[in-house]
Amino acid sequence: MTWVAAVERLRARREAGVLVTVATVRGHAPRKPGAKLVVGHTESWGSIGGGNIEAVAVDRARELMATPDPQTEIMDFALNDKVTNRHGVQCCGGAVSVLLEPLPVVPAVALFGVGHVGYELARILARQDLDLHLIDTRPEQLAPERLTVLDDSVAQVHVHRPLMLPEEVIGELPPGTHVLIMTHDHAEDAALCDTALRTPELGSIGLIGSAAKWSRFQKKLATEGGFDAATIARIKTPIGLPEITGKEPIVIAVSVAADLIKTFEAERHSNNAVAQVHSIADSA
Repeated sequence: MTWVAAVERLRARREAGVLVTVATVRGHAPRKPGAKLVVGHTESWGSIGGGNIEAVAVDRARELMATPDPQTEIMDFALNDKVTNRHGVQCCGGAVSVLLEPLPVVPAVALFGVGHVGYELARILARQDLDLHLIDTRPEQLAPERLTVLDDSVAQVHVHRPLMLPEEVIGELPPGTHVLIMTHDHAEDAALCDTALRTPELGSIGLIGSAAKWSRFQKKLATEGGFDAATIARIKTPIGLPEITGKEPIVIAVSVAADLIKTFEAERHSNNAVAQVHSIADSA
């Protein structure tokens, strides 16, 4: 497997990793500059030369994955028999510098409904490093010519074209995906809310709409869906920042995007805190 494919595999699994690259070589060494190794929690792909260099790099990569907010770093290795190594002697005679680049788990967002607001929101979110899922039952909303504005996206864009039941897509989403429900059909929105509440591994759930719409939905979710108030409260509505009150699609999209970024930041800080606790426990 190529290192690019390995990085894609980790991203698809929503697993953190580290990309290890031979940055510089002086004298004789097992691999040339540019050799790469991708390290996951339990697997690795590629090679930077084996022996002590690779073993130490793998150890350090997994230490980085267990720390809050890991940063890129460089490790230097002298390849001679006078150096005491953790994993045996490598006496090629040269020196090697290795670059370790953390590969964090990026956010994932699913937009159910790519109408006026969803379209503008997709354009904004596509400029972020995340996985963006676009779902709409109307073929024209996801027509290739309409989505050409996303051709240069930073995000990885996944287009879903369900023929009948968009809520079936929820079961295909990766764990932790943040769901925004903004379709053209209130019945479709209601079905999506019901399915989302039955899917605990999702991230946040947002619903666009008025107070009157939400009042009807709450009653329906309680009486027909059997959900208690705490479960129904998983759905945030209205979506976006409350201090931004404009009704234009781009204004709503900017507001929702800003609120999502706040959610991403809170999620990252929470994950960092958990990693810090695990790191302290492991060193105790």
